[in-house]
Amino acid sequence: MFVISLNYLVELERVDRAIPAHTAWLEENFADGVFLASGRKIPRTGGIILAAGVDRKELDRRLAADPFQTAGIAEYSVTEFEPSKFKTGLSLN
Repeated sequence: MFVISLNYLVELERVDRAIPAHTAWLEENFADGVFLASGRKIPRTGGIILAAGVDRKELDRRLAADPFQTAGIAEYSVTEFEPSKFKTGLSLN
């Protein structure tokens, strides 16, 4: 499982213009079950994505396709961890 932390590198006006493309990219990754949750940080300095079911190489490939990445809008920090406890019913694959 991965925790991906996005940090914005540009002003929020530029972030807002790219949100429709970024949202479409998120939806693709939710549709195939890799992304489990996503949302904005508070305060609004970036976002967080939880992902599972792929290896780091595949995750990096997906992140490289994010419009925020290709446009230089955000940088990413990825932390991999192995959950030892989680809510019953939560699927990690």
